[in-house]
Amino acid sequence: MTPGDSAAPIYRDTRDFTPFGQVRFRTPVTELAGSLGGLVQGVLGGRDHALMAVDGVIPRLKLRPGKAAKAVHDAIFSSREPGTLLMIARAYPGWAGLCYVMAGLLAYQHGRYPYAVELLQRGLATRNDDEANQYAFAYLSRVVTRVEVADRIEVPVLFSQESVFLALSHAQRETGELEAALGTLAGLPPSLPAALARCALAFSLGRDKEVVIWTEDLLNSDDLAAALLLLRARALRRLGAKTKADRALSEVLRRRKTHIMLRNDALSDRALLLLDNGRKTLNPRDWLRGKTPESEIEIIRKDVEERRLWEQDWKKLHGE
Repeated sequence: MTPGDSAAPIYRDTRDFTPFGQVRFRTPVTELAGSLGGLVQGVLGGRDHALMAVDGVIPRLKLRPGKAAKAVHDAIFSSREPGTLLMIARAYPGWAGLCYVMAGLLAYQHGRYPYAVELLQRGLATRNDDEANQYAFAYLSRVVTRVEVADRIEVPVLFSQESVFLALSHAQRETGELEAALGTLAGLPPSLPAALARCALAFSLGRDKEVVIWTEDLLNSDDLAAALLLLRARALRRLGAKTKADRALSEVLRRRKTHIMLRNDALSDRALLLLDNGRKTLNPRDWLRGKTPESEIEIIRKDVEERRLWEQDWKKLHGE
């Protein structure tokens, strides 16, 4: 299967190690806790959230680094604004691509999505010197970008192809460029986070058949898979495949450790399926179809009589 193949599932990752961390769900409670945590950390003198996020400690430069490497290293791990990296990009053109990418990730981390799109696209289009590439390989592996791969679902991603393209795609989605956001993800290797991001975009664009194909034979192995199954069920429901949609929802609910938010969504979606089926069975045009005109008249008369009796009871209740 080639990357971006739309005729096969896109979630089967065969790598032993991936750059993805533990999925995080954004709820009103977690957002409140996060804001309080940030306030407490600021009071206690912890690491500033405006800085680039790092898994563990900041890597130390080797002895006697070049001027460009030292300037870029200091800017990446101590700058709160992308502007510092942009000035270094002008001073050291061979490092410009890397500077633009890191500035774009910093802008993305701050929620400045249009600016992030501009910087990330420029960085991806600018070629780096070998020295810059070697620096990135040696010192940026601990940089973490928390990417929103679907509504209310975030995944921390170590610096990699996935972190840059997933962040760019989400920034494009936030600026309304849904088609471009979907195209940005087409070349990524198969993985659950990338599949969830692609399926969420495809579902928003009404490409339900693609969502179904991309999630074929998926099982609820973890919360990302459960979120994908929810999208699959919704796509199947829009396509009219109610039985298959119910199977997908049953798979979401099968694993007891599935996140409560996903379980609640699955139960709500199942209720909508039952409501759809109820509307079909209770539709007067369906259950009157095939009856004789006499029986139709009898049903109408019964309805009118029940309405009359209800009105009499209403008047007695209000003393009219």
